[in-house]
Amino acid sequence: MFYDGGCPLCSREVAHYRRLDRRKTVNWADIHNDPGTVAALGVSYESAMERLHVRDRQGKVHTGAWAFAAVWDELPGYRWLSRALRRLHLLPALDIAYSRFASWRYRRRRCDAGSCAKP
Repeated sequence: MFYDGGCPLCSREVAHYRRLDRRKTVNWADIHNDPGTVAALGVSYESAMERLHVRDRQGKVHTGAWAFAAVWDELPGYRWLSRALRRLHLLPALDIAYSRFASWRYRRRRCDAGSCAKP
């Protein structure tokens, strides 16, 4: 999971997920502190800062709601949520809501040059 460690909200959420990841199945990559991490994915730093990206066990890159679902697949207590969202075909609607939030968060924090600061 490639996340913005400079974002307090993102960091809190990832800390919660990390506590659940007792088997250490997810690789948590803070792109705020290591911007080059996403280059191997063929994803720009700006794109990764604006929208959550995850590479699954098969090497496929997911973004947005599908990225959350890929992480939730690995976490006890969240697997059921991922499965339910897929079975009910709710990921597209969730992705629309997430995209709006992610765009607002990115603009609000004015991320540039690897540093995020509120306006």
